[in-house]
Amino acid sequence: MKIAVLTSSRADFGIYLPLLEKLKEDSFFALDVIVFGTHLSKEHGYTIDEIKKSSFDNILEIATPLRNSNALDITKNIGETINIFADFWSNNRYDYIIALGDRYEMFAAVTATTPFVLKVAHLHAGETTLGAIDNIYRHAISLTSSLLFVSTEVYKQKAIQINPEAQTYNVGALSVDNLKSINYLSIEDFKSKFNIDLSLPSILCTFHPETVNLEKNINYIQELLSSFIYLQKRYQIIITLPNADTIGDQIKEIILEFGKQHPEIKIVESFGMIGYLSCMKYSKFMLGNTSSGFVEAAFFPKWVINLGNRQDGRIITKNIINVPVVKEAILNAVKDIESYSDITFPSIYGDGETASKIIEILKSN
Repeated sequence: MKIAVLTSSRADFGIYLPLLEKLKEDSFFALDVIVFGTHLSKEHGYTIDEIKKSSFDNILEIATPLRNSNALDITKNIGETINIFADFWSNNRYDYIIALGDRYEMFAAVTATTPFVLKVAHLHAGETTLGAIDNIYRHAISLTSSLLFVSTEVYKQKAIQINPEAQTYNVGALSVDNLKSINYLSIEDFKSKFNIDLSLPSILCTFHPETVNLEKNINYIQELLSSFIYLQKRYQIIITLPNADTIGDQIKEIILEFGKQHPEIKIVESFGMIGYLSCMKYSKFMLGNTSSGFVEAAFFPKWVINLGNRQDGRIITKNIINVPVVKEAILNAVKDIESYSDITFPSIYGDGETASKIIEILKSN
C-alpha cells in the first residue's frame, strides 16, 4: 500500500512520529513523507532538518508560500498551495494520503486531491476550535476524506455528523503514543541543549492569534506580556513563538521586541518535539491557547491556563482553567493554581496504541 503523509509544521510532525515509524518498519507499506509549509522556512526554525534526522527513506519537499501579514496573504497562500499540489497530485498517486489537523495549508493540499478522486485519511477529525478559522479547514478536510480517525467518543459523534459517508474510528490521540514512549531530556540535558534551566519554577507559554477576532489580537498579546512583568518575579517565563497564522508575524514581532526589553524571558522559535514535551513535563504549568494544552497536558497531567476563545469547543478536562486574555484574570488564575495541589486523572485520549490501531485499519481498507 502506497501511503503519503502530509506534514506542514513542527506541530503535526511531532504528533505523526509514532505512526511514521510504524509505517516505515512495516513492509506492507511504501511511505512518502511530503514536507511543505513552515518546515521549509528558516524564519520558523527550518524544521525539515528534524525530519531528515529521523531517517525516512522518501522525503519529498514542496515549497509553498508563507506570507502571513493579513487575511489577503492567507487567502493567496491557499490558492497558490492548491495550484502547487494540483501539479503534484497529477503526477503522484497513492492508495491513501494521510492528513492531520486543521491548518490552512493542510486544507489546501487536501482540497487539491478532490478532482483526482484520491483517498484521504484525516487524523483528529471531529474536534472544534470556535476561536479560529482553522475550525472550517478541519471540517472541510473531513468532508474530503474517506477515513476519519478521532481521539475520543465525543469527537467521533461530531465527525460522523460532519461526514456520515466516511468510515470513522476512535483510535485515541497519537500524542499519547509519543508521551508514553519518548526519551525525555533530563533537566541537565535540556539546559545543555537550550541554555534554559528547568530546575527553576517555569511557565511554558504559547499564544496563537485568534483568527476569528483579528482586531483584538494586538490587545491580547499586550495583556499577556504585561502579566509576565509580574510573573517573572516568581517564575522563569519560556515562550515558544506562534505558528504561521493570519497576523502571526505581527504577534511574533511584538513578542521578540518584548524579549529585547526583558532579556531574562526565554523566547524560542522551536524546541522540536522532544524538547517541547520535555519542557512541558518540567514546567510548573502552561499558559496560552495552544492545542497541546489539551491533549498532551492531560497526559501528565499539567495545569493549564487556557486563554481566550481560540480553543472553544474542545473538551475541557480537570486540569484546564479558562480565562479571558486580561492581565488581572491571568494573574488571578496563577494564584489559584498556586493554591491547588497536584492533579491526577486518567487521560481521555487513548491508551498509547493509536499508531497500531491506524495501521490495522489501513490494512483492512
